Amino acid sequence: METTTQKPSLTPKFFFVSMGVIVTLITSVSSLLVLLFETLDHKFPDALNSVYQYGYNTYNFDKIRGALATMIIVFPVFLLLSFVWRKICKGDLGRVDAIIRKWMIYLILFLSGVVVVVDLVTLVRYFVSGEITNRFIFKVIGTAVVALLVGFHYYFELKIFKLINWKKRFGLITGAISVLLVLGMIILSFMVMGSPSKQRDLRFDQRRVEDLQNIQYQVINYWQQKEKLPSTLAELANPISSYSIPVDPEFEKGNKYEYTPKDKLSFELCATFGEEMQKGWQEYGNRVYPAYDVSYSEKATSVAYPSYGGVNESWDHGVGRTCFTRTIDTDIYPPFEKRSIK
Repeated sequence: METTTQKPSLTPKFFFVSMGVIVTLITSVSSLLVLLFETLDHKFPDALNSVYQYGYNTYNFDKIRGALATMIIVFPVFLLLSFVWRKICKGDLGRVDAIIRKWMIYLILFLSGVVVVVDLVTLVRYFVSGEITNRFIFKVIGTAVVALLVGFHYYFELKIFKLINWKKRFGLITGAISVLLVLGMIILSFMVMGSPSKQRDLRFDQRRVEDLQNIQYQVINYWQQKEKLPSTLAELANPISSYSIPVDPEFEKGNKYEYTPKDKLSFELCATFGEEMQKGWQEYGNRVYPAYDVSYSEKATSVAYPSYGGVNESWDHGVGRTCFTRTIDTDIYPPFEKRSIK
């Protein structure tokens, strides 16, 4: 007498693969949209929400870098899990597994519909407010393309489940489109942000400007204390205050900070830069705010580093060795009062 084994109604493998597909799909789509929005914000900054400034603002690319890293890792995992999920679906599913499959697809279709509705609401909102610009149009189009691609894929996955040949062909088409879409978005983001080597050079240059600002402050403070300029940078080192002279981040290549006193009130600071200082419109939403003053003393102020916003050309530089001449204004930076020791 033959016995037939009935397929379990619920298999842990199918359940967790299905959950993995949902999680990686949501993560991939959200990362792709963040990458799209942030790239367009940098490519087409809105003058209504921006200031024109000099500076690096390399931290403004943090969201792009994070979305890129997520896409590069999670999207291939999604493709792999989708392949395994489709392979399992080709066999005979248990009753509970079939229900999980339907719930999963309907959930994805629901989320895709929500994205499309929100996308249309956003388009109408910006249209009635008169803020239609290239980047908002591209955002709406990009969001609609992503949502419709996901929606159509899983809609046909649900409707032509039994037509294996058609399902395989349609899955290959949508899979190829999604891969091309992700690769195109990654390439566009690198075109806007720059290569990793350029980003590293910009961060080195940002460090150099910060170090020069630090040295400049110490020179001014030295003059206010002693009413004379230091003859060398070594005189600024102070073991009591634990201040040490900054070192160029690429000192191994022979790069160094240079200081030269010109006269009683003027001095020159030099450094070697790897990239030209960026300039242009920067968004408030990217944590860029109007320039403000930083107090060195109760009566002494100086314009802050340009990354805080505003047009500040005091540290503007090109590629290579650049020098900055500074003259101390005694009205703005008066000598400190001498205190006698009793």
